[in-house]
Amino acid sequence: MDAAQEMVDALRALGLARPGPVLIHPLEGGVSSDVLMMFFGSDAVVVKRSIPKLRVKADWRAPLARSASEVAWLRFVGSLDARLVPAVLAEIPEKHLFVMPFLDPATHPVWKSEMAAGRVNPAFAGQVGRDLARIHGAAAGRADLAETFGDITGFMALRIDPFLLYTADRHADVAARLRDLAQGLETRKTTLVQGDISPKNILMGPDGPVFLDAECAVWGDGAFDLAFCLTHLLLKSIWLPDHWGALLESFELLSGAYLAAVVWEDADAVSVRAAALVGALLLARVDGKSPAGYLDEPAEHLVRARAKVILGHEDWDLAHLVRYWRAERVVL
Repeated sequence: MDAAQEMVDALRALGLARPGPVLIHPLEGGVSSDVLMMFFGSDAVVVKRSIPKLRVKADWRAPLARSASEVAWLRFVGSLDARLVPAVLAEIPEKHLFVMPFLDPATHPVWKSEMAAGRVNPAFAGQVGRDLARIHGAAAGRADLAETFGDITGFMALRIDPFLLYTADRHADVAARLRDLAQGLETRKTTLVQGDISPKNILMGPDGPVFLDAECAVWGDGAFDLAFCLTHLLLKSIWLPDHWGALLESFELLSGAYLAAVVWEDADAVSVRAAALVGALLLARVDGKSPAGYLDEPAEHLVRARAKVILGHEDWDLAHLVRYWRAERVVL
């Protein structure tokens, strides 16, 4: 039985699918999961199932139990505000899959797609920073969440190893710095981390951001989520040079809104940690297991060099970082 048929049968067993023909449409971005949109007559749902080996060139595997972590994260955030995430309609833990409603791109476009089309909206980036801080702030100090998301195995397999440690093995000059940052992510426990705050995983809903893809969720350092998203904005400023200014304004508004809302720990310390992680993640998006596919060779060379400059300044915060990025503008 193929994956699609198995998922259809699962939906029918849950009572979420009527008998009769099913129209199945694979959705883009299924690197770590099978993600299918299924139409049963006029009804549409999205079914997501974890796969053991990710669809990248490198040998990259992760535990299937990450599906349960994603469901738990979605349910927690949905309990804060239903607007922030799609609802979990059903879950089959033993098959590592769950079901969500389909959100129409006409009303919920993907943030990355909007930027790629030249529609860069810095104010929306500020909303992302505000809502991310809201999630982190609500989770901080919650012993129940620390227990639920305490297993770091999935985060190690999906983030620390393929992004930081794999990259460290390829860059001896910054290897010690990258390994120190990796150790910090393993040991610092402050709040609930989503792990994949990326423009491709954020929908521009009519009332604000809608967050997707939380299979990396773990109890850890919230600076990682902030850095992960900011890294994407810097990469896109290289990819989309005509929108350089708006993308750096997006960086500033997102980071500013987030840091202004940090009350569960020292915001200045978060900013310094996030800046260092941006440097590490920039290098990882060139030479890690999950390179940014839209960068050409000259752009990769530029990102690699800038990442190492950032990693070399351990006292930089995010304001220092973005000033440096502005001053070093190069149009390729």
